[in-house]
Amino acid sequence: MRALWLAQGEEFVPPGPADFELPPIFWEVTKPMVLIVLSIGIIMAFFLAASRNMKIVPSKFQYIAESIYDFGRNNIAREQIGSKDFMPFVPLIVALFSFVLVNNIFGIIPLFQFPTMSHIGFPFALSVIVVYPLYHFLGFRRHGFAGYLRHATMPPGVPTPIYFLLVPIEIFTKFIMNPITHGLRVFAAMFAGHLILLLFTLGGEFLLLHGGGLVSGLSVFAFAFAIGMTFLEALIMVLQAYIFALLAANYIGQALAEDH
Repeated sequence: MRALWLAQGEEFVPPGPADFELPPIFWEVTKPMVLIVLSIGIIMAFFLAASRNMKIVPSKFQYIAESIYDFGRNNIAREQIGSKDFMPFVPLIVALFSFVLVNNIFGIIPLFQFPTMSHIGFPFALSVIVVYPLYHFLGFRRHGFAGYLRHATMPPGVPTPIYFLLVPIEIFTKFIMNPITHGLRVFAAMFAGHLILLLFTLGGEFLLLHGGGLVSGLSVFAFAFAIGMTFLEALIMVLQAYIFALLAANYIGQALAEDH
């Protein structure tokens, strides 16, 4: 294994968290900030262009946009929130899914090659500033202050002594851990996936340029793994966007539900 690290006096330094701290492009503006703004422009332009001249028999472009909307509306919002209450939240769910998806996909697009959600502040901003206040506000509005606290922390049918243990756990879960884990899932997946891609790509480059002899031939395997991981990462990017929107809808559905 040491031969993979040392070749012709050069030492391979594996990528780490420091590689995600990109220098400013201008002033204090960094690449992830630019990608966030760019993603908003891409999503707006996509849906505006797709809905500008809608037809009964949709074009391929319109069909893609309708499929994304239908997926967010029926497969996420309706199923998690319920057919009675879901319609007002469809734009939010579709927007969350599209926004996280585009920023994830940036990680495998040439030149961009950076998943914005691998910076923990961005998914946390969505979960803590957008989703978390909304679903608790909806719960308090529907059930009242005391009613929502009881609804969220005291499931019916539990023996009274158990509430002394259950209520603190539910408060900790609903009001502290939910927003943290909501953002942490997509961050961890994007960070780990991009780190693995960096490892195989840079490792293959190092073996090719500095390995020499038979060792340089091993770069083929590293590049092959990098290509395979790119396809796997693309699947995970879509899946994590779906999970983020799904959990947002699930939290809203829990807050609005009549039963615990």
